[in-house]
Amino acid sequence: MATTTKAAAPAKNSGFQGVKAAWIILVICAIAGYSVWYFIMGNPDNFVGGDRSGHPANLLGTVYKGGFVVGLILTLLFTVICLGIERFFAIKTASGKMNLAKFTAQVKAAIKAQNFDEARSLCNKMQGSVANVVLASINMYQTVEGDTMMKKAAKIAKIQQAHEEATQLEMPTLQMNMPMVATIVSLGTLTALFGTVLGMIGSFQALSAGGGADSMALSAGISEALVNTASGILTSWVATVVYNFFSNKIDKLTYALDEIGYTIAATYDSNHNEA
Repeated sequence: MATTTKAAAPAKNSGFQGVKAAWIILVICAIAGYSVWYFIMGNPDNFVGGDRSGHPANLLGTVYKGGFVVGLILTLLFTVICLGIERFFAIKTASGKMNLAKFTAQVKAAIKAQNFDEARSLCNKMQGSVANVVLASINMYQTVEGDTMMKKAAKIAKIQQAHEEATQLEMPTLQMNMPMVATIVSLGTLTALFGTVLGMIGSFQALSAGGGADSMALSAGISEALVNTASGILTSWVATVVYNFFSNKIDKLTYALDEIGYTIAATYDSNHNEA
């Protein structure tokens, strides 16, 4: 038997909602990136004779020879890692406390049976973005159900509108900082290319000078080019994985919202015969 008792909606999930001021993460990562480059990779112990301008004694010294661009690439790498962690906890909060597929199936069954108390109970247990949208749609369902002046088509449109508006309110939490990750996908490769060009310029300058005395400069230029190429590609690779992983998570939540929204509207349509 259908239940029409309307309960108060729970407060919006107060869990981790994401970092809105992402530039703070960027600044902190820039400080960390250049500190690693200068103080750790540029440690005198990593060079023959303890001289930074000399020949590297190990891999860290070789990477340091990539120049200031290495610090920039490390900034991008640290930023995408931090944003990946930030997105993990934000989307985990938005996804709720139940398995998404299980929640979707159970709430759809409750809605089709017009058992709204059960649907609300599932939403209270689930929490997160999907539950918030479902509650908004159920509230509108029961509001228009008691309106005798509105036509059936208008009521269905109202339910769909409530669902869409609630979805739009939740989407910023899901997509926050994703554009920055997408930007780093391209910036990693472009920065690598920039560092490579600088390294090759140094190498050609050494060649143009001639003589064996410039072999150190030639070696430094080649190291700078290759180090920046490798580190930039690594940064883009990590950024691509992070972006695609969380985009897939967001798509699953969006599909679940669309599926439940269609079910609510279709349920009203099939259970009400008014014009």
